[in-house]
Amino acid sequence: MLTIGVDIGGTKIAAGVVDEDGRLLATATFPTDPTDPRAIELAVITAVAQLREGREIAGVGVAAAGYISPRRDGVVFAPNIAWRDYPLRDRLSAGIDLPIVIENDANAAGWAEFRFGSGRHVENMVMLTVGTGLGGAIVADGRLLRGAFGAAGEIGHMEMVPRGHYCGCGHEGCWEMYASGRALARAARNAAVAYPDRAHALVEAAGGPGQKIKGTHVTEAAMAGDPLAVELLASLGTWLGAGISDLAAIVDPELAVVGGGVVGAGELLMGPTRESFRRNLTARGFRGELRIEPAELGNEAGMVGAADLARH
Repeated sequence: MLTIGVDIGGTKIAAGVVDEDGRLLATATFPTDPTDPRAIELAVITAVAQLREGREIAGVGVAAAGYISPRRDGVVFAPNIAWRDYPLRDRLSAGIDLPIVIENDANAAGWAEFRFGSGRHVENMVMLTVGTGLGGAIVADGRLLRGAFGAAGEIGHMEMVPRGHYCGCGHEGCWEMYASGRALARAARNAAVAYPDRAHALVEAAGGPGQKIKGTHVTEAAMAGDPLAVELLASLGTWLGAGISDLAAIVDPELAVVGGGVVGAGELLMGPTRESFRRNLTARGFRGELRIEPAELGNEAGMVGAADLARH
């Protein structure tokens, strides 16, 4: 049985045909304008039409960044796309005569890792998607945890630092303000001002003043051996590990999967993350300890997970 997974991001839509083993058989991409919901719908409809040609498709799963309704038929709120109480499934159904499921993008990625990636041998896991922000997904006893209102897994907005950095959600001190690509870039820019003699590699990677430094520049510089970039990645890992220890206290998973481009840094990130987790874990030595592993499916996870959720 083939299904189509669609991952709607702030800058592009990625869609793919996925088989029952989680393999992508064909893909299509379109640019998106986050301020134009109608253009997004038309792009999704066009992508599905292209991918259906010559194939028997059973359903469509759509992954979107935002709070998804409990019935998985619309988007209650999206921070980066102009969706507010938006009936996305009904809008798409006008041009797609297939069953459609709407899912949070981090949930879709987490489900893909659970079914076909790093979590395929466990029944309880959490997924952390380290991007511009920090998303998450929770699988408990083999089931994706959505909660009473469809908003479970929004781990990036747990308060980590009282009266800390302001977050785009409207609150202060959220975990994603310390453990995300945005946080890594902010720390690097501050370091370029505070330690200009140590920041040459970062400034050079950014191709200009320190304020142009992005998280990807830090990762690249760290992998090339730059000491300051290595320290910045280790700090990010420290924040990740501390938060994972809190998740362990709440849901007690076997595995925490860390995804996002930053995991390309390997042990430069994962080592400090594991060390911080162990340092902060309550009752260590008297309880089982979860494993922390990098994601396996990369940017394809949203498509693969959305397609598989449509099948289920």
